Amino acid sequence: MSSRRDFIKGFFASGTALAAGVASEPACARETKKLAPGAMGLLYDATLCVGCKACVSACKQANDNPPEFSTVDQLWDTPLDTSGHTFNLIKMYRNGTMEVKDQELDGYAFMKTSCMHCGDPSCVSACPVSAMAKDPVTGVVGYDPEKCIGCRYCVAACPFGIPKYQYDSPTGKIGKCELCRHRYKDGRYSACAEVCPTGATLFGKTSELLIEARRRLALKPGQRTKFPRGKLGGPDQSYEAPASKYLQHVYGEKEYGGTQVLKLSAVNFQKVGMPDLPENAAAALSETIQHTLYGNLIMPFAVLGVMAFAAKRNVKDDDAQGEKHED
Repeated sequence: MSSRRDFIKGFFASGTALAAGVASEPACARETKKLAPGAMGLLYDATLCVGCKACVSACKQANDNPPEFSTVDQLWDTPLDTSGHTFNLIKMYRNGTMEVKDQELDGYAFMKTSCMHCGDPSCVSACPVSAMAKDPVTGVVGYDPEKCIGCRYCVAACPFGIPKYQYDSPTGKIGKCELCRHRYKDGRYSACAEVCPTGATLFGKTSELLIEARRRLALKPGQRTKFPRGKLGGPDQSYEAPASKYLQHVYGEKEYGGTQVLKLSAVNFQKVGMPDLPENAAAALSETIQHTLYGNLIMPFAVLGVMAFAAKRNVKDDDAQGEKHED
């Protein structure tokens, strides 16, 4: 027993000393990465959403994803959350009598849940094999199953809880929204925006979507205005309708260093399910710490060396004690 205690003590003491030696200089967070000038994304306006879930169905079809059932009859695709096979979902906020849409008290509201395509994504930073990568031109956070080793670090790292592991996959895959990047070559764009009947989900350059979002925030409640549909800057599919009373906040403009998916709402974002995040991305600090500890694989080899030495010494001590008992 005493030798085992000595082993544990020696391991942690030696490991701490080595860690201190390797990371003798404090790790300072790098600057949060900015969005690419040509970054593509979505603007989701919850006040325009009617909860039809046409976007959910279109996403499934565009990505060849199977239905997921949450009811006994299993007649309809009824996912309760995003998963490895459901990349986009409309959730509902409910309060009291639910009499008025987009009202916090006795009202209800909708919120779209999908990948935010962060400017400085934690999933990309955490992935040890670059299976998660950010396109330098479009900024889309894409996933390469050929590189993935199934470690699920991306799942743990994402503050929005978006990358999901496909447990039914024989090879172990991650599923997430990639803004339908596979459709770009055919002149198509995100299926969720393409089918949205009210323009609640709008596709375009994030910089231009931000301008559109700010335009809406400047409108007076009830003021009639044009709302574009489909792709901003594409064929005119706009319609006229009165503006809602928006919260004066564009979610995603500053959260987590900025995201390519922007959101507008009349109900508090935390109440409709969006996390309250700081302006700096966590990857700016965590990546620096990782590089400090694992630069040139010094830390792993050092720790393994300590473990091997301690284990060998422990075995010798046990053998010596065994010989004493035999005598």
